[in-house]
Amino acid sequence: MHHLLTDALIISGIAVLLYAAAHDVGFRTVPDCASIALLVIGIAWRLLDNPRLLPWSGGIAAVILVITYMLWRQGWMGGGDVKLLTAAGMFVPPWLVPLMVSGTALTGGGLALFYLLAGMVVKRPGRPRPAHFVARILRCEQWRLSRRGPLPYAAAIAAGGLIATLHT
Repeated sequence: MHHLLTDALIISGIAVLLYAAAHDVGFRTVPDCASIALLVIGIAWRLLDNPRLLPWSGGIAAVILVITYMLWRQGWMGGGDVKLLTAAGMFVPPWLVPLMVSGTALTGGGLALFYLLAGMVVKRPGRPRPAHFVARILRCEQWRLSRRGPLPYAAAIAAGGLIATLHT
């Protein structure tokens, strides 16, 4: 039973990360409910798996919050990304947080490079016209690229979280 609950928490956390990433790609926002859910799932996982690690996870999440808050104050990171990365610091087991952070940084760098190169290639969109759902998403990205809009960094956070979580 213990393993089933642990597996359910891990799968739920992964689902929340994927939801946050998809929402950020689509709307360039990270819902607070995703960060709160990931935080609660992380606390439940620590309590179920090894309660002695809860203070470590809380301390790590607090350090992540302080660092990312300073990045947010400089305008280098969005507020939703700060909350999601902090919650991910609680969700991921403490010994895997460095893997999560490095995975997030590498994925974020790749994402930034992709958007930089795509911004050089993609032309400004013309008049909007009805199209298939995927075509609409691509058209929205074309519009965002032409205006140098923000990156969907929750996708990088989700990738880092997945990389670390799949190592458990």
